[in-house]
Parts: sequence; C-alpha cells; structure tokens
Amino acid sequence: MKGSYLKPFLTAALIIIADQIIKIWVKSHMYIGQEIRFMGKYGMLHYTENNGMAWGLELGGDMGKLVLTLFRIAAVCGIGYGMYYLIKHKKHRGLIMNVALIFAGAMGNIIDSTFYGVIYHYDRLFHGRVVDMFYFPLISGYFPKWFPVWGGEDFIFFRPIFNLADSAISVGVILILIYQKHYFKHETAEEKSIDSEVVEE
Repeated sequence: MKGSYLKPFLTAALIIIADQIIKIWVKSHMYIGQEIRFMGKYGMLHYTENNGMAWGLELGGDMGKLVLTLFRIAAVCGIGYGMYYLIKHKKHRGLIMNVALIFAGAMGNIIDSTFYGVIYHYDRLFHGRVVDMFYFPLISGYFPKWFPVWGGEDFIFFRPIFNLADSAISVGVILILIYQKHYFKHETAEEKSIDSEVVEE
C-alpha cells in the first residue's frame, strides 16, 4: 500500500518544487512587465502577478483577499484528502494521477498567496500574489465590427498568462473530462466484482 501512495504524492511534490523554482527565478531575475522571448513573438516569459483568482478576477479589499486565500487552503485540503481516499480505495490510477496534478497546481499557487507577501516584504501572511510568466500569443488579429460584444476589438489566442501550477490544474481537469467514462467504467466494474464476491460468501 505504501508504494501506491508514493507515485502520486511524489509527482505532486516534484511539480510543486519545479513551479516554485521557476517563480523564484522570475522574481529574482525579472521585473514586472518584462519579457524574455524564446519563440519570437509567439512564446515568451512575461512577468506578471495575479492578486486574485484565475483570469485576474478579484474579491474586493483586504478581507476579500483573505477570504480567497483561506478558501484556496480549504480547497487544497479537500483535494488532498480526495487523493488519499482514491488511493486507499484503489481507484483508477489515471484518475489518481490527474487528481495529483490538480492538487500540485493548487498547492503551488497557495504557497504564493499565503507566504509571498511575507517572504518578499510587500504584504502580510495570506495576502501574497500569484506569480505568472508563461505567455503564448499564437494568433492575433481583430474581431469583425459585426461580431457580438467584442466587435472591433483586438483578438489574441492564447491571451492568459499562466504558470506551471495553472498548467498542472488544467491538464488534470481536461484529462479527467476526456477519460471520465473510462475511469468510472473501471470503478463500476470493480464495484460489481466486489458485490459478486460478497454474494458468493
């Protein structure tokens, strides 16, 4: 049983460490708004900090920031327990690894919002900002004037600036959505097997 816990938690730990190494390097070697291009205009490091949730959304004021951080911590605890539960009950390994990715990503961003304000001396505990840096504006142009809501405005794909933790969360969620039938089919088959064993006894 110990071995079954090692791989997902080790994977999560390695992602968290890698995420923090990248963020610390960016904060130590770049200034806000600076860009370092590695794919020309299509891929770069663009240092920015997110004071709130994904896509730059925020809860107002210091209290909103505190509530958001505490909510993130509670969510990470829930995800961590969920991963433990899945491993303990021998659920599908793919599902477990994807939850490990989500856990690692959430934990990586929690470290920023919980401790960075104190570590980098710009705010209090639980009031840090999440460091983002990966930017891939692969396609750019303008919406036609007749286009609803955004007509005439510029268009960039992919617009969001993100970090390794965000990527881990996205990959984990997407893979669960893609393979959910396989994961839950596997789970149903296991439940039927258990039920048949109980009947035989």
